[in-house]
Amino acid sequence: MKKNVLKIGWAKRDVSTTEPINLPGQFYMRISTGVLDPVYATTLFIEDGSDMVCFVTLDLVVIRNFVVDDVRRLVAKKHPEMPVVKIILNATHTHAGPSHYKMTTKPASDKKTKATSEAAFLDTNQIPTSIKIADSEKYRDWLVQQIADAVCEAYEKRAPGGFAYGYGYATVGHSRRVTYFDDTSKRPGEIHNSMAAVHGHARMYGNTNDPKFSGYEAGTESFVNLLYTFDSKNKLTGAIINVPCPSQNSEGIYQISSSFWHDVRQLLTKKYGDIFILPQCAAAGDLSPRILHYKKAQARRFALKYGRDPKYTEEFERKDIAERIVCAFDEVLAWAKKDIIKSAVVKHDVSDVRLSRRIITDAEYEEAKQGLEALKDEKFAPEDGDPVATLRKNTTLIAGRGRYLGLIKKYEDQKKDKKITMEMHVIRLGDVAFATNRFELYMDYMHRIQARSPFTQTFIIQLTGIPGAEGGTYLPTRRGFNNRGYSASRFCNLCSPKGGQELVEATLKKLNELAD
Repeated sequence: MKKNVLKIGWAKRDVSTTEPINLPGQFYMRISTGVLDPVYATTLFIEDGSDMVCFVTLDLVVIRNFVVDDVRRLVAKKHPEMPVVKIILNATHTHAGPSHYKMTTKPASDKKTKATSEAAFLDTNQIPTSIKIADSEKYRDWLVQQIADAVCEAYEKRAPGGFAYGYGYATVGHSRRVTYFDDTSKRPGEIHNSMAAVHGHARMYGNTNDPKFSGYEAGTESFVNLLYTFDSKNKLTGAIINVPCPSQNSEGIYQISSSFWHDVRQLLTKKYGDIFILPQCAAAGDLSPRILHYKKAQARRFALKYGRDPKYTEEFERKDIAERIVCAFDEVLAWAKKDIIKSAVVKHDVSDVRLSRRIITDAEYEEAKQGLEALKDEKFAPEDGDPVATLRKNTTLIAGRGRYLGLIKKYEDQKKDKKITMEMHVIRLGDVAFATNRFELYMDYMHRIQARSPFTQTFIIQLTGIPGAEGGTYLPTRRGFNNRGYSASRFCNLCSPKGGQELVEATLKKLNELAD
């Protein structure tokens, strides 16, 4: 293969299941009752003869323990010539994707390790429930195989092609951190626990119709980064759509769903045929697809625009978002396709970066021990009524215990190491760059990277899986840290704002090296 001449391959798998499986994303278990719309593993392979990248996007909430390890292991077994370390998995952060939890301390390939399932970790065997719950470990094993198969198919189908790129505008993510003039934790009757009640001057999804409402901690981000792929005859084959917003509409439903990405796929398929769509969630730890202060106006908009009642939670919000994304897609494609690039440098750097932990104080540690002790003696509610409500109540109790246990573990871990290690990918594709991180990363960090990047456009990809550990956890800015509230609390953060800036500088260092 001639150097810098591009080869591109696509593949996807429907990874939905009709089994009654847990849908993680809340502080309680939701057992699926079916599939509202499918969830996918979508794969894009790009190489230039000397280097490569394989993007994999999953319609899941996060990438859990050892999924990355096992996918790479399976692919390497079939294609030992492929540098599997350059396979990147990221989640769209739908809150209605199937559970693939596997709470192990070693990869599944280690036969000496007896895996303990999500059910065991949550102690659900002790919860009185008549609800059938599918084994998330079995789903995980099947999921890993499906991902590996899609990666291999994309690799095997790679063929000469090209790409075009640009950015458009589609307001999808809005700040979900509402700020107040007062410290809300000091208000009369305020509850203090390990769940959402960790407020300060900010609240996640706080009430905006409040005399003390002062505004949003962050603004909106309307940029949509787009990269289109074409075959050798310049026919559109697919696209990366990089949007700074998690796909968490319909997040409390009891059906499997990819949220607004399903609506985007439907509209684009109707217009362009069966092209591949690979969604990426850019930095959006403090953003969500919800308008908080203009609800009456939004209700009127939907009533007049759609003229009927919604069929499911946030159906119209999803459709509205999808229409905006597709408008951006169309507008950018119209001019970006004038510059289809078939020869470009591909450079893919994979490195471990060290990031400063959020330090748990002695006082916070003692508070966690006391909080856990208080929950230890709380009994599970008997199932003498609604089984769904009972399961919700009992698993909420387990989640509360788990968050205290997590804080205690952080305190113990920081004694051994004041930093964490994260696998980071930085990719050059001609004048375009991609940079990954494992976090629900606050928007400001993305702007810091993009503003100083030497590349024309820089796509940030959050919630990427890493070897060994699971992805996820919020990484707040200093502003968020000071305002406190859910997503910027001691329970939610593994890294500090200092660690966030270390991530920025490490990313920029690699970007500049690749540009040179």
